[in-house]
Amino acid sequence: MLRALTAVAVTVTLATGHTAAAEPALFLPAPTGKYAVGTKSLYLKDLSRADPWVGGPRELMLTLRYPAWFAGTQRAKYMTPKESALLLEGIPGVPPEILTTVRTNSFTNSVPALGKWPLVVLSPGYTKPRATLSTLSEELASAGYIVATIDHTYENSGTQFPDGRVATCVSCDIPHDRAFWLKLEHGRAADVSFVLDELTAKYPMIDRTRIAMGGHSAGGISTIRAMLADTRIRAGINIDGGSHEEKPAAELNRPFLLIGHEGTGPDRNTGWVHEWQRMTGWKRWLEVDGTRHASFTDVGLLGDQLGLDGGGTLPADRTAVITRAYVKAFFDLHLRGVPQPLLNEPSAAYPEVRFLTV
Repeated sequence: MLRALTAVAVTVTLATGHTAAAEPALFLPAPTGKYAVGTKSLYLKDLSRADPWVGGPRELMLTLRYPAWFAGTQRAKYMTPKESALLLEGIPGVPPEILTTVRTNSFTNSVPALGKWPLVVLSPGYTKPRATLSTLSEELASAGYIVATIDHTYENSGTQFPDGRVATCVSCDIPHDRAFWLKLEHGRAADVSFVLDELTAKYPMIDRTRIAMGGHSAGGISTIRAMLADTRIRAGINIDGGSHEEKPAAELNRPFLLIGHEGTGPDRNTGWVHEWQRMTGWKRWLEVDGTRHASFTDVGLLGDQLGLDGGGTLPADRTAVITRAYVKAFFDLHLRGVPQPLLNEPSAAYPEVRFLTV
């Protein structure tokens, strides 16, 4: 279900005792922060709210990453074999379980660094699992953030629960009209509020006064919905997520960053124009030349490594450098109060990034 990518001629095999010369080494780029990255998977059940797609209690899987002084000995898996097969379904020439071999930079048995840390919640794009935001999550954790990446159940290719059950994309079979997208976005906002309740109650290392959110695609626009519904979220980022509200009803007075792919400026993106006009706090609108929708996540990075064409002219590893730099700068400014000249004007270090306004 990597629909943003198309397969080209590529020879790949699953990692075994014999590695073919043409086999790519799948990996996430090393984070740049001073901390090692610890991680754990969390299963949460919301007994107070019915699942919007299948009924019954809402069940969620999260990946929690956090700063650690030392890396552990057990490197975290990128995703399960079943999750990999579901995400890659329909792409010819790519072994279905290949994503289980991705080398991450997170360790499951790392001891958290002492202190109280800001919390960032990340929400992935529609049909995409939480693993596709791993590169960004690892970068933020290495810089001293606790990062919770959410699988919004039944809205992605597949989520595997600890008991082995696999939830597939039930919502994919529903007509995707405007009402559908608004239901999805507001449902995700409810997911986030529940996650904040659970995490802040169970993990004293989280600084409750410093919480932010970001997301890609549907996760990006859902960030706005979550901020309007929950004032605990102090700042937000929408990475390339389209808007489905023609006339937003409420103002957003907290800091917000919009990052879009090439060709998503005000003349072509009326949804973002409406969102921009109701943002009364600190705000920036950035466009990254040479990128496409899939460029900003692991979909682009791993797609490049697999020989898949994501449509952008800017290499995915360069896009990752840019995305990590601007996202981290935004959170450093608004959760830590550290001045960030990078967010004030175009930078010679990142000539691909253009500042837009309405």
